[in-house]
Amino acid sequence: MKNFINIFRIFLVAVVISLFTIMPVAAQDPPPPPPGHGGNTNAPPGGGAPIGEGILFLSLLGAAYGVRKWRAGKNEEEL
Repeated sequence: MKNFINIFRIFLVAVVISLFTIMPVAAQDPPPPPPGHGGNTNAPPGGGAPIGEGILFLSLLGAAYGVRKWRAGKNEEEL
């Protein structure tokens, strides 16, 4: 019974914290549309943000990290 009360207390604290952090964000108005939006001259989707270089950089870093961990695991198995 004591374990159930502790679990319920943790659950209740998590619910209260999430209500105080999520509800103010949901109550805000959406941002206004960018200038030039609407009519015949719509703005391009994404606003022209260059995300291609960032994705390539992050995938290369992830691959390098994976190779490093894989090699470290192989070296531990041989010892």
